[in-house]
Amino acid sequence: MNHAMLERRSEILKKNIHEMIIKDNQFGISNQQNMLMQHMIKELHQTSHEMNSTEQRSR
Repeated sequence: MNHAMLERRSEILKKNIHEMIIKDNQFGISNQQNMLMQHMIKELHQTSHEMNSTEQRSR
């Protein structure tokens, strides 16, 4: 993926994680939703590492 796509993916993941955290704080979330949120956090970390590696390659 190119850097712009990774940035967009990161923005979407951050937004979705933020919304789930708010929902969890207000009402609580199910185990399934919690697992989904953990998966999104892992994807965000992976995307962050991919963005860093594409930046280093472009230098």
